[in-house]
Amino acid sequence: MSLHQHPSAAALALAAALAGAAIAAAGPDRHPALRAVEVLNDGAPYPQCHASTIAETAPGRLVAAWFGGTEEKAPDVGIWVTRFESGAWTVPVEVATGVQPGGLRHPTWNPVLFAPPGRPLLLFYKVGPSPREWWGMVMASRDGGRTWGPARRLPAPLLGPIKNKPVMLPDGSWLSPSSTESAATGWDVHFERSRDHGRTWSFVGPLARGPFGLQGIQPSVLFHRDGRLQAIARTRNGVLASSWSRDNGATWSALEPTALPNPNSGTDAVTLRDGRQLLVYNPSTPPPGASSGGPRYPLVAAVSDNGVSWTNAVVLEDQPMPDGYAYPAVIQSADNLVHVTYTWNRRRIKHAILDPSALEQ
Repeated sequence: MSLHQHPSAAALALAAALAGAAIAAAGPDRHPALRAVEVLNDGAPYPQCHASTIAETAPGRLVAAWFGGTEEKAPDVGIWVTRFESGAWTVPVEVATGVQPGGLRHPTWNPVLFAPPGRPLLLFYKVGPSPREWWGMVMASRDGGRTWGPARRLPAPLLGPIKNKPVMLPDGSWLSPSSTESAATGWDVHFERSRDHGRTWSFVGPLARGPFGLQGIQPSVLFHRDGRLQAIARTRNGVLASSWSRDNGATWSALEPTALPNPNSGTDAVTLRDGRQLLVYNPSTPPPGASSGGPRYPLVAAVSDNGVSWTNAVVLEDQPMPDGYAYPAVIQSADNLVHVTYTWNRRRIKHAILDPSALEQ
C-alpha cells in the first residue's frame, strides 16, 4: 500500500486476519527473540498501576516509572520509579504526587522518562482530575534517577510528552510527541519542540485530522533513512494513524489510517539502529458495529522497513485478561537489545527484553 492509499474495510479485515494468523503461529515461550520477561513491582503497596515508561541513563543502567494507586483517576495515584543497576531492579519508590499547595490532592498520570545525552534525566508527568483537565509537570535527576529535584509546572498550552518518549533530532533539538483530549472538540495530536535543552518550547500543530476525520492521541516518532519523520498514533477510529514530516518536525501531513487495527489502546514505537521500525501494539479490532474499543490483548511487537507494511514478529502476551496488556513503552539500549515495559491487567508492570537480530520480517 502506498503512502497515499487509505485502507478499505476489506483491507482492514484482512489485516486483522493476518494479525490473528501470526499470533496463532507464535508464542512468547518459544520465540527466539524473547530473552526475558519479568515483573517490576511485585508486592506493590497499591492495587492498580498503569502507563509505564523506560529509559537508559548509561550503558546497562535502566530506569522505569509508572503511576500506581487505588485505581486510575483516584487522588492517591502517584508516580513510582525503579532503577536497574548492578544486575537488579531496586525497590520502587514514589517520587511524585498530585498534592497541591493548599493540600488538595489530584491524581497523577502518564509518566515519561527522557534521558538526553549529557543532560539530567527528565521525568514528565501529568496532574489533574482527568485527561481533559490535566496539566504538564517535569522534574529532573542528576544521578540517574536516585534523587529528584523539585517538580515544576509547564506553562500552558504545553503538556509535555503525553505518553511516549521525546526524540532528539539531527540538529540537537528535542521533539516531544503530545496530544489533547477536549470534551468540546475531541482528540488531537501535536508536538512540542525545544532548541535549548528544554528551557523553552514551541508548539507544533495540531495535526489535521484528514479526510477520514481521524482523532488521534499519544503519538510515537520514528526516523526513516530518507530523512523523513513518521508519527504513529492511537485513535478512536479502530485503526492506528500515521503522519509524515519532511522538515524535521516543523510541519506534518494530515493523519491517515494505517492497515493496523487498534482497540483505542496506547502503543509505542522505536527506530532500531539497523534502520528498521519496531512497534508494540494490540492488534485487535473493535466489536461489531463499534468504531472504537475492543480487548487489549494480544500484545505484539511488529517490525517494518518502511513504516507502512508491518509484520507481527513476536507475541509478548496473548491470554485473555479482563484489563489486558496495555500501554507499552519501548527503547533500544546501548547493547542493541530492545526493552519493552507494559501494564499487565492493571495489576503489575512487566518488562520484556527482545533481541532484534532474531526478529524476522
